Amino acid sequence: MSLFNYKALKNNKDIINGKIEAQDINEAREAIKRLGYTPISIVSDKQNQNAKSRRSKVALSTIPTLNLQDKIEFTSTMQILIQSGIPIIESLMFIENDAAKVKLRKVAKELRKQIIGGGTFSGTIARYPIQFGHIYIGLCKAGEDTGELEKTLDRLLELLTKEANIKGQIVGTLMYPCFVVVLALLITLVMLLFVFPVFKEMFDNMGKQLPMITQVLMDLGLFLKANWVIIPVAIIGFLLLVNTLMRYAPTRKIIHGIGLKTPLVGLMLSYGDFSNFIAVMQVAYDAGIPIVECLHLAVLTVSNDVLREKLSASIINVSKGQHLSVALRATGVMPKMILFMISTGEQSGRLGEMLQQCTNYIDKKLAAIISTLTKMIEPIMLIVIGAIVCTLALALYMPLFASYMSD
Repeated sequence: MSLFNYKALKNNKDIINGKIEAQDINEAREAIKRLGYTPISIVSDKQNQNAKSRRSKVALSTIPTLNLQDKIEFTSTMQILIQSGIPIIESLMFIENDAAKVKLRKVAKELRKQIIGGGTFSGTIARYPIQFGHIYIGLCKAGEDTGELEKTLDRLLELLTKEANIKGQIVGTLMYPCFVVVLALLITLVMLLFVFPVFKEMFDNMGKQLPMITQVLMDLGLFLKANWVIIPVAIIGFLLLVNTLMRYAPTRKIIHGIGLKTPLVGLMLSYGDFSNFIAVMQVAYDAGIPIVECLHLAVLTVSNDVLREKLSASIINVSKGQHLSVALRATGVMPKMILFMISTGEQSGRLGEMLQQCTNYIDKKLAAIISTLTKMIEPIMLIVIGAIVCTLALALYMPLFASYMSD
């Protein structure tokens, strides 16, 4: 007896996959028909494993990289089509033919080919962890195992949209101070390179010693004008240094630790991670995934190395039988309100509902933190710009004032 993998039509509309034992492919076909299915393809288990092995070797080279917005668009389309009763293969064919982005067409085409070849949706995307991510793959597998892929895609769409909104809020909040800093640097460079050198001859004709701040800025401006190539080299060097520090785990962890200790900014970064963490926990738990695996998936969303390391310790404790709330409390980073709500959910048997309440609480808290931080940043940046402009102006006019007073 040999084991055969088959793909068949159920009720002439739903495509199903399964395995069956038979002497040969003809006997396997008859056995499938006796089950009430219409065979589409039948492949021996050995041939199927060889085909999967060959596909896995070229998997990463046949599918483009997907960013967050790409995954949102792909998931949204799949969810709508599957909810409408359209089979997965036909849904992928629609994306392949009509998606606005070329990369989504390529992704849908490759997925459709592999599913027709005998794979499941979750098993196929599992070959592309870089493109889809472990969270996406894990939730889709749980959805297929429980027969709720439609609901899972809907939950995934909410998660991806939520992640995009949080990133947008945090980036938008930090964008303003970054813009102000860059603007301040540009103003300073323009003054040093083009304004201060113009005043040099005037100051020299005065025949008086310049104030220290004026002399320092004048010398710096003349030096940079004569050696202007230093400026782009310094900018590129600084960006490369930052990139290197963020790629090297020990220095990245130090930087992340400093970020968490920064007033308000640390709260914003930590609550942003907590929001994704709890949201994934809630969705995974509702999908029927075991609590330890829920924690595994949730920890993957934490971008801060310090928080991720501490939260990862809870996985070991929960796997040893410890309650979720107790394990998270031992990390020392989770807000007390969240711990209380999770503990209440465990005791009342309504953990999924309480995780949803935790998500709502964190989102409101994060919105309040971002609002406060935005209000504080504006006057601080105005003070910074004003201080720079005043310093440059004083450096230029102090010699003139001194000359006027001496006359």
